[in-house]
Amino acid sequence: MKRTFQPNNRKKAKKHGFFARKGTDILKSRRDKGRKNLINK
Repeated sequence: MKRTFQPNNRKKAKKHGFFARKGTDILKSRRDKGRKNLINK
């Protein structure tokens, strides 16, 4: 029986990565605020 969670790094990055966030205004707001790092790990 296969496990339900089959991790896929490319799929994950496309959904939640930097370029996915670039399209939203979240990064812009963080930039305007003067954040040192835009995406905190």
